[in-house]
Amino acid sequence: MVLYEYPFNESIRTMLRLEHLFDRLGRLLPRDEAVDHHYALATMFEIMDVASRADLKSDLLKELERQRALLQSYRGNPAISEGALLEVMARVDHAFNGLNQLPGKAGHVLTANEWLMSIRSRISIPGGTCEFDLPAYYAWQQHDAASRRADLSGWIATLTPLAEALSVLLGLLRDAGVPHKVVTQGGQYQQSLPAGRVYQLLRVRIDNGSRQLVPEISGHRLMVMVRLMKQDAEGRLKPAAIDTTFELTLCA
Repeated sequence: MVLYEYPFNESIRTMLRLEHLFDRLGRLLPRDEAVDHHYALATMFEIMDVASRADLKSDLLKELERQRALLQSYRGNPAISEGALLEVMARVDHAFNGLNQLPGKAGHVLTANEWLMSIRSRISIPGGTCEFDLPAYYAWQQHDAASRRADLSGWIATLTPLAEALSVLLGLLRDAGVPHKVVTQGGQYQQSLPAGRVYQLLRVRIDNGSRQLVPEISGHRLMVMVRLMKQDAEGRLKPAAIDTTFELTLCA
């Protein structure tokens, strides 16, 4: 099964991009090769770029506050486990407090590190971090893996409150959706959305099997459409006019 997600608004789109980058960073950091740590740095800079949006932090804090109030309203409900509810509320509180105590934008404190900023200014230039361009950076890459990892961990720690807030909010959003099976007609599926209900995320899970189907997803507040595509021998996507079942989840 392959999972695809489609955001309905810019806020969720930004959150998914950051989650993708944090996931990549988490995979690169434990490795030992200098080239892996180079790309870990590049990913850290990408996170700083995406998180530079002025209202991102305030938006996340508002959403955490909204979720906290919603969870609080479930207290005393006999249909909900009090222990599980308190555990989720504790995670929301921890994420809110950590992000609220973060000075400025995520990664802002790193901008005072001239050495890091010299790398950041050249890392997007093809071949711009060669040893003759940045000899100090080249020397750092010769350090043992544990030393490089310790440096990276210290820098990344300034981004951890953002990562935790994203994890909590996206986790709650995904858990709010109920998956159901749907069937395409001639490779397409279309569904009207109820008026007055605002969805934020669409999730599509496909059992590719041997057909290697790729969903082309579009949607807005009134309707969603999924069109199944298939790559030809040259990698171009073409409509796959077949009837098949897949799992669809709408998250509000």
